[in-house]
Amino acid sequence: MVSKILIIDDEDGLRKLMVRIISLEGYQVEEAPTLKVAEDLIKRTDFDVILCDVKLPDGNGIDFVKIIKERYPLIEIILLTAYGNIADGVQAIKNGAFDYITKGNDNDRIIPLLAQATENVRTKKRRAVQIHAENNITFHSIIGKSPAIRRCIGLAEKISPTNTTVLLLGETGTGKEVFAKAIHSASNRKNGPFVAINCSAFARELLESELFGYKAGAYTGAVKEKKGLMELADGGTLFLDEIGEMNIDLQAKILRVLENGEFFKLGDTKVTKLSVRIIAATNRDLQKEVRDGHFREDLLYRLNTFTISLPALKERKEDIMELASYFLHVFTQREGRKPMSISPETQAVLKGYSWKGNIRELRNVMERAVILSQNDIVELQDLPSEMQVQEPHSAFSLAGVEKDHIRKILEYTGFNKTRTAQLLGIGLATLYRKLEEYELPK
Repeated sequence: MVSKILIIDDEDGLRKLMVRIISLEGYQVEEAPTLKVAEDLIKRTDFDVILCDVKLPDGNGIDFVKIIKERYPLIEIILLTAYGNIADGVQAIKNGAFDYITKGNDNDRIIPLLAQATENVRTKKRRAVQIHAENNITFHSIIGKSPAIRRCIGLAEKISPTNTTVLLLGETGTGKEVFAKAIHSASNRKNGPFVAINCSAFARELLESELFGYKAGAYTGAVKEKKGLMELADGGTLFLDEIGEMNIDLQAKILRVLENGEFFKLGDTKVTKLSVRIIAATNRDLQKEVRDGHFREDLLYRLNTFTISLPALKERKEDIMELASYFLHVFTQREGRKPMSISPETQAVLKGYSWKGNIRELRNVMERAVILSQNDIVELQDLPSEMQVQEPHSAFSLAGVEKDHIRKILEYTGFNKTRTAQLLGIGLATLYRKLEEYELPK
C-alpha cells in the first residue's frame, strides 16, 4: 500500500520541489501552504507522515505537532527549520515529532527519514489492529505463581466458557491483551477469529470506520465498501484495548452492539447483525471518567458485568525473576547467543525496582541487556543507567559507560533514534540531550 505524505511549507518553490522529489520515491504526496489548509486535508485523508516547516504564516510547526499527535496518534511528523536550535529540537520531540531537521544541511536525510517514519507507522498500525484466525495464547502462557496473578487466572478461567462481556483493568504493561487472548482460547468461540484494536491509536473518525466499516460513497475517498473489525470478529472475540480513550459519541455504538448485537456501517441505512463477544481493557479509572463526562455510565454498567483487575508487577515481585529469565531466553535465542544468566547483584536490582512500565518495561530491559552484554552474564552495567546502583565517586566512569552504551545501541539500530530511545528506556527528548552532551552523532 502506497504511503501518503503531506508537505506543509509556505515557500511555494521549495514545497513543489519536495513534492516532485518525494513523489519520485513512490509516495503519494499532497501539499499545503498553511496549517489551516493542512488541517482540512488531514480531516479528509489518512496521511502516514507529515513534513512540516516550523515557521508558517498562521502558526508554529512545533505547537502543531502536539495538536496533531493528540488528534491523530498514528501520524508521524518530521519538522523542517531554516535555523535549528537545541531547545526547539527538544521541545519538538517532547511534543511528539519523529525528527527535527535543518533545511539545506539535512536535505539528504529526508528520504531515509521518510522511509523510517513510514515503516514506524506501518508497525504501529499492525500493532494497533490485530486479526488472528488462530491464537496460541492460553492460560498456561501466563508466567507467574504469585497469589495475585493466580487469583486473576482463576477468575478468567471461570468466565471464559460464557459469552459474558469482560472488563480488564490494570496499569499499562500488565498483560491485559495476553489475558484477553487466553480467555478467547478457553471459550466456545475459540475457533472463531480474535480481533484486537487499540482505541487510543486512532482519531475518532478513523476509529469509527475501522470498527464499523463503511459503504461506498460514505465520504470522500470511500470508493468501495469496507468491512469493519466488528464484522471481521463475527463468531469470535473483539478486544477493545484502551476503551477509556474512546470518544463518547462512539461509545453509544458500542453499547448498541452489546445490547442488541447490531450496528450501522458509516453511510448505510441497513442494520448489520452479528454475534461477537467483547473484551475491553483500560488503565483509566472509568468511574472518574463517568463523573468527568468522558465515559457513558450505561456503557460502564454493561462492561462492569465481570471485571478482572490485573496486578502491577511491583505487587507480584515473586514473579519478576521468572519473567526476566523467560525474556532472557527469548532474546538470546533471537540474537543467536549462548544461554545467559543474571548475576546476583542484578537480580537484587530487578527485584527492588519499581517497574512503572510493568511487564513491558521488564521485557525491554532484558532485550537491551542481551544486546549490551559482553559475556554470558547480565551485569549491572547492562541495565539502564537509572537502574544501576553506583557510588557517588564513580560518577565520571558512569558517564563514560553511559556514552559507550548509547553509541552501541545507536549502531545496533542503524542510528534510528526512536528505536534507540526505546531500547535505552528513556524518552526521545532525553536521548537528544545526551547525544548533545556526549557529542555523539545526531
